[in-house]
Amino acid sequence: MHLRYEAPESVAHAIRLMQADSDARVIAGGTDLIVRWRAGQEAPSAFIDIKRIPELGRIVVDGELRLGAAVPAAEICEHDELHQLWPGFVEAVHLIGSSQIQGRASVGGNLCNASPAADTTCALIVNQAQCVVAGPGGERIVPADRFCLGPGRTVLGPGELLVEIRLPRPGPCTADAYLRLIPRSEMDIAVAGAAVRVMLDAAGRCTSADVAIGAVAPTALVVPEAAAALVGTTVDEAALDRAAEAVRAAARPIDDVRGTADYRRAVVGVLTKRAASLAATRARAR
Repeated sequence: MHLRYEAPESVAHAIRLMQADSDARVIAGGTDLIVRWRAGQEAPSAFIDIKRIPELGRIVVDGELRLGAAVPAAEICEHDELHQLWPGFVEAVHLIGSSQIQGRASVGGNLCNASPAADTTCALIVNQAQCVVAGPGGERIVPADRFCLGPGRTVLGPGELLVEIRLPRPGPCTADAYLRLIPRSEMDIAVAGAAVRVMLDAAGRCTSADVAIGAVAPTALVVPEAAAALVGTTVDEAALDRAAEAVRAAARPIDDVRGTADYRRAVVGVLTKRAASLAATRARAR
């Protein structure tokens, strides 16, 4: 079958193309999809490349971050204001593949790929990201923690695509961090990952926290019990230990070539402690 390539220059055009061909696949970078296609794991009738849609390639920071779904990871990593406001999120983006991959790969594509081990998903969740989805019925907003339904599965319906990700601007004494463990030194898939965001008061006590863990369940997991373990504390060792125990209890990992379930539970606890400590250190500096 002839494989088509489409490069729409508007969201409306992309939606029409998707409505006309249910076997077409959207490329927001293509760094995962093209690999699966070449391996025979995907057989799309067409690639719909959304990189030429202007608003999907924009970064706007005002009262919030409005991130186009097709913005290259490299552009995010080089954006000084994003580094200052969301260091953990930018760290997660920086972990997507190599420098060459980051020239094409996007946060939108990373999220829509719906891998349980995706690095940006946990970072988006703790920063309370909202996903703007456009489709035949108009736009709708989906919280990042509800976007992925399982490995390779998202909330996107026929003719729908992710067009923008919005992150609320962090308040004073608020910061995030993301850490992962991989089998190799670079360019590998996470054995486990953890993202934490904390808000501190003037006395250094945590007044609000968000914790999400990845690669230890079919989707990234929000762990409110771990967040609760940090709130009301100075994010001391005892609080960190309680948070680690909470994520180990919430994790539902599997055994695979990258690690056993028991190993993943142990690792995700360690990563959560370190990410929470790092987030708190950054929050104190603000």
